[in-house]
Amino acid sequence: MVQQASSRTVGVHLTHGDEYFGLLGPYEVDEGWWSSAAPVVERVSQELGVPVVVLRLAHAPSDGSSGHGGHVVYHVEALERPAGSAPRQVTPDVAALLGPAERRAGWATSTGLREALAWAGRTLDEAGRPAVGRPEQVRTWNLSGLFRFRTASSSGDGGGSGSGGGGGGAWLKTVNPAFNAPEGRVISLLGSVDPTLVPTVLGSDPERGRLLLDHVSGEDLWRPSAEEVVAVVPRLVAAQAALAADGRAAEAGLRDRTLPTLVAHVNALLDRLVAEQAASPGPGPDGPGEQPEDRLTGGELTAALALAARLPALVEELTACGLPNTLVHGDFHPGNWRSDGTLAVVVDYADSAFGHPALDGLRPRQYVDGERWTQIAGVWARAWRDHVPGSAPERALELVEPLFHLAYAVRYQEFLDHIEASERPYHETDPVSEIRRALACVSPGLADD
Repeated sequence: MVQQASSRTVGVHLTHGDEYFGLLGPYEVDEGWWSSAAPVVERVSQELGVPVVVLRLAHAPSDGSSGHGGHVVYHVEALERPAGSAPRQVTPDVAALLGPAERRAGWATSTGLREALAWAGRTLDEAGRPAVGRPEQVRTWNLSGLFRFRTASSSGDGGGSGSGGGGGGAWLKTVNPAFNAPEGRVISLLGSVDPTLVPTVLGSDPERGRLLLDHVSGEDLWRPSAEEVVAVVPRLVAAQAALAADGRAAEAGLRDRTLPTLVAHVNALLDRLVAEQAASPGPGPDGPGEQPEDRLTGGELTAALALAARLPALVEELTACGLPNTLVHGDFHPGNWRSDGTLAVVVDYADSAFGHPALDGLRPRQYVDGERWTQIAGVWARAWRDHVPGSAPERALELVEPLFHLAYAVRYQEFLDHIEASERPYHETDPVSEIRRALACVSPGLADD
C-alpha cells in the first residue's frame, strides 16, 4: 500500500546567479515528500516576492525517513533578484554544499534547468501551443524533474492522452539518460499498437533526457476500482504481446532485463556487497552496535548467495511458463495509471526495459489490498492466456517474486551509482531492503543466521 507522507520543515539556501542570499527558514510545508517542490516554491516565492525554483536537495535526514518528513534543506534559485535582500559572504561549508558535485543531475543546476525550460518553451511554440505564464515546478529529485506548462490551447486531437480541448497544458519531464529509458521511443512503440494507452509526446530530446508531454486528463488511480483494472491491465498485455510477436520489442534497443541477464546483474551486485562488507566489516552478531539498514547481516548475505545459486533453475521454470520477453513498463503500479473516467492511460516509462512480463504483472501487489490484487492477478493472467494459449501466467507470477525483488535491488543500486552524495538518502537502504524481501519469498530457513 502507498505510504502516507507527513509534513516536513524546510530550510533554503537561496541564490540568484553568482549571488548568495543566505539560509532561509525553517518553513513548514504541508506535503511531506522531499521531492515535492511545489509547496516549497510557493512558500519561498511568497516570502521573497519573486519566482523561484528548487534546484536540488542539499541535505536530508539519513535516519530511514525514505524520502518524506523531517527537516530537509534545499538549494533554491531565485529567477529574479530579490528586492531588498543583500548578498552574503559564502562560507567554505556553504561553498562546498552548493558548489559543483560529481554526478549532479543537469536539471539540478541553474544553467541546466533554465536550458530545459527554454527547450520546452521553444518546443511548445513550434507545436503552436505557446506557454501562458511561468511553468509550475511540481517535483524534483535525483531521478527526475517535472514542470507543468499552461498553454493557450491544447492539441484537441485526442491522440492517446485524452487531453482534448480546454487548454490543459503540457508537462516537461527531465531524467538522466545514463540509466533511464528513452521514454519518447517507448511511448512511440506502445502507441503504434494502442495509441490510446499512452500520453501524447509533444517533443523529445533523448540525449539530454528531456520529454514534453501533452496533459493527460483525470486522476492517478492509486486505488483502482474493478472497472479501472479491466480498463488498463488487458490493454498493456495486448500491446506487450503484439510487440513480442512481431519482434519490435527485441529490436528497440531497450535495456536488457531478460532473466539470464538479470541473474548476472544480481550476482554482480551480491559480489559487490560481499567485497564492500569484507573491506568494512560491520558489527558482528555478538559485537557492539546495531546493524546499519544498508548492510546485510552475515547470515543474510550467505542466504542471498544461496538464493542466487538457485536462480538459474528458477529461470528455467519461468521460461517454461511460455510468456515471451517483451517491452516491460518497469514500474507498473496503479499510481502510473491515469483515467478521466472514460479513457485510461499508462504513464512514466523511465524504468522500461526488454524483459519478462511477469515483472510488470507482480508490481501492483505492493499498492493494493488483497481483494484488488486477486482481481488484478486474475485479469493479467487471463489476458496473457488469451494472447499466448498454453502459457501458464499464474505460475509465472508465483515463481517470479524473488527475482522481482532482486530486480529492484539491482535497479536501486543503479540509482545510487548515478546520483550525487546529497541525494543518496532517498535510496540508501533500498537495495538491501529488496534483497531482504527476496529472501522472505523463499523457504523460511534459508535466511536464518
